[in-house]
Amino acid sequence: MSLNVESKSVTTDMSNLELAQLLAQKMTISSYDWHRLKNNRKAQALQQLTASLVYLLNDEPEEALERINQAQGWLDRTIKPLPCPTHGK
Repeated sequence: MSLNVESKSVTTDMSNLELAQLLAQKMTISSYDWHRLKNNRKAQALQQLTASLVYLLNDEPEEALERINQAQGWLDRTIKPLPCPTHGK
């Protein structure tokens, strides 16, 4: 795996925080996709890890660490999906 990525002109003008926010937005599981992805551990972990990067770049290490721990829980299967927020009531 290589981390060398050729920069596109659009991304060269963006700050690290803006890039992280864009990636976090892309990885966010929408309410529309929630049922389809609620058990997808990779999608859940990616959502948490990209959010942690945004928090870290905003100098909020405690929040970043919380998201990292959540991602680890998804990957090591210590976290189980919550029930649908619109169905349990």
